[in-house]
Order: sequence, then structure tokens, then C-alpha cells
Amino acid sequence: MTASDTPSRRSRKPLSVTLRRIPGWIGVGLILLTVLYPMFWILMGSFKTQPEFLSEPFWALPQHWNLDNYVSAFVDGGLGTYIKNSVIAVFPSLGLILVLGTAAAYALQILVWKGRSLVLVLFLAGIMIPTQMILLPLFTVYFKIGITSTMWPLIITYTAIGMPLTVFMIATFMRAIPSEVFEAATLDGANVYRIFWSITVPLVKNAIFTVALVQFFFLWNDLLIALTFVTKSDLRTIQVGLLNFTGQYGAVDYGPLFAGISVTVFGTLALYVFLNKKVMAGMTSGAVKG
Repeated sequence: MTASDTPSRRSRKPLSVTLRRIPGWIGVGLILLTVLYPMFWILMGSFKTQPEFLSEPFWALPQHWNLDNYVSAFVDGGLGTYIKNSVIAVFPSLGLILVLGTAAAYALQILVWKGRSLVLVLFLAGIMIPTQMILLPLFTVYFKIGITSTMWPLIITYTAIGMPLTVFMIATFMRAIPSEVFEAATLDGANVYRIFWSITVPLVKNAIFTVALVQFFFLWNDLLIALTFVTKSDLRTIQVGLLNFTGQYGAVDYGPLFAGISVTVFGTLALYVFLNKKVMAGMTSGAVKG
């Protein structure tokens, strides 16, 4: 009696486990559908012609597969100029954010001096300030000093907005470094700058890499700040450029527009997939102290 019941119990156990997992699978499937279908729709739209957008259902596949829309986006739409402007605005800002943010985190977390806790709180308070509140005052300041027709307003604003989060995240990773490391370096005669460049930075390089990628995506995909401070059409970043991506007589040419969006979306996605392991290593490197 007991021996005959054993196989049936074993067969029912995997079935019950499978049934409990079905809602999770359905949830994951819905999330993938929500994320992947719009990307697929954008990619397919980048190959459609204007008549197909206007006359065919939105789920219809392109009738012809060619790169005409991509060529039009770069040649007629100025997508290459928009990408160049984004590079000019983003990478100097990112460099300043990482250098200044890492140095500030080192000064606030590792060095011991009076008032550092108050300064750290002031840095963190910057995270709670809505970006929309500072745009108009900043624009007034930039206009008065005469730099509104340059890329400097974007670089300065991006650097200032990126500093609080960068300082907070890198200081958190530095907190996981044993204090004995710095004490030993001090006893060996290393000064503050040597400890920073030769010891601290190598120990938190994964954290710096992770912060760099997070800030890059934020800056590259920014629309509000760039739309506020870019006053000349030849200085538009890629997001502002796509917003004003119009064809003849102001009509929206959907094919080149979707081609430009595809370049942006899948370019950043490829970058993230390529650097995914580095990101995971950076996110977990500060999780264990010691």
C-alpha cells in the first residue's frame, strides 16, 4: 500500500510546483511582451515608407526591406549632427561628474575633517531638488553671461545635476573598504593624493564604471534640459533633434523618424548588453564589507 502510493506522490509533486510557477511565467511573459513589442514595432517602422504608415495597419510588416530611411535620417534629417552634439555635451559632462564626484566622495567618506557630515547632507539634498525648479533661474544666468548659444549650459547643468547621485553611490562603495587599508597606506608614508589615485580609485573602479553607465544613459536620453538650453538648431542633441524631426512643409516623415529612434534605442541597448557583466560586478562589489 505504501510502496504503491510513493510513485503517485512523486508525480504529483512536480505538477504542483509547475502549477505554482505558471503565474510567474505569465507575469514574465507579459513584461517581455510590453518591453519587446514596442521595440519590434519601432524597428519595423524604420523600414516602412510614408504611404505605408498612412494607409496600412500599424501592425503590418514593411513591403520592402532597405536602408533608405536610415540614409534619409542621416543625410536629410541631420541625425549625424545630432549625435555629434550629444557626444560633445555628454562625454565632457560625464568625465567631470566622475572625476569630481569620486574626489568629493573620497573627501567626504574617507578623510576625517570637521563638518564633513553637513557637507555630505547638502550633497544628498541635491537629489531631492526637482530639475524643473532650477531650469528657469539657470537659463537667466546663462543668458546674462552670454553662453546660451554654446554647449556650455548643457555641460555645466549635466555636471551639477549628476554630482549628488554620483557622490552618494561612490561614497557608499567606499564605506565598504576596510579602514585598515588607509591606515596602512598612511603608515607607509603615502599622502592624501597617493592614497586616492593608487588605492581608492582602483578599489572602487567597478563602482565608478557602474555610475558612469547610469549617468551616461540619463544624460544621453535627456530631453527636458536640452530642450530648455539649446537655442540654435545646429546645437540640438539627438533627443531634441528627433522631437523636431520633420520633413517638407513641416510634415512628420515617419520612416526616417523611426530610423533615428531605432539608432538611439538599439545603440544604447547594445552598449548595455555588451557592458552588462561590468554593471553587475559594480552593483555587487559594495554589497559585502571586508
